[in-house]
Amino acid sequence: MKRMGMIFRAKANKALDRAEDPRETLDYSYQKQLELLQKVRRGVADVATSRKRLELQLNQLQGQSAKLEDQGRKALALGREDLAREALSRRAALQQQVSDLETQHQTLQGEEEKLTLAAQRLQAKVDAFRTKKETIKATYTAAQAQTRIGEAFTGISEEMGDVGLAIQRAEDKTAQLQARAGAIDELLASGALDDPTGTAKDDIAAELDRISGGTDVELELQRMKAELAGGSGASKQAIEGGDGTGQDAQGQRNGTRPNFDKQ
Repeated sequence: MKRMGMIFRAKANKALDRAEDPRETLDYSYQKQLELLQKVRRGVADVATSRKRLELQLNQLQGQSAKLEDQGRKALALGREDLAREALSRRAALQQQVSDLETQHQTLQGEEEKLTLAAQRLQAKVDAFRTKKETIKATYTAAQAQTRIGEAFTGISEEMGDVGLAIQRAEDKTAQLQARAGAIDELLASGALDDPTGTAKDDIAAELDRISGGTDVELELQRMKAELAGGSGASKQAIEGGDGTGQDAQGQRNGTRPNFDKQ
């Protein structure tokens, strides 16, 4: 059971760590600090309100004490010692209340000063935490962006990994098709495979076609040489003959050329 509990806690911790965003955690911590600061400020306001209420009560009791003292003086001046004693007795009771309220007032004033100082210190800490929070968030965002860019360039990210696999599969299929096409051409050239369309020939037929094509060219070249040679001999005989001399001269005077093709 202990081992199962440890495994469960480890997996839960790993899942929480994967789902946790430091920026959100920092924002939440800052929000909690603001709430705490607001509570401290409300506490300071409550203590200040209590202190002010005590001050009002003190002023009221001190006014009543002064009034009783004045009444005692007047009664004593009129010869009413009993009334003066009663006024002084009531004044003594009020003085006791005034003393108690002054003690409470001093206590509340001290608490108010402590809470005010604590609020100021907490405000300074909250401001410092806010600055640090924004710095950490900016650094984290920049590092996250840099990591994503690096993963994209190297192809180890999930998105670019799929693209890289697709490119690799395309290259493999292309290489396979090229190899298959080359193999088929070699087999057709060697005669191992028959081409029903007749467009492909084996190596022997191709060599024979090449030789026969070269022979036809040589024969055509020899024929053209023979024609040229025969035409040149006939022209020479026509020039040396008598009839041909006058005709050629007349043709030259008329600006015409002898027709050797008909011969």
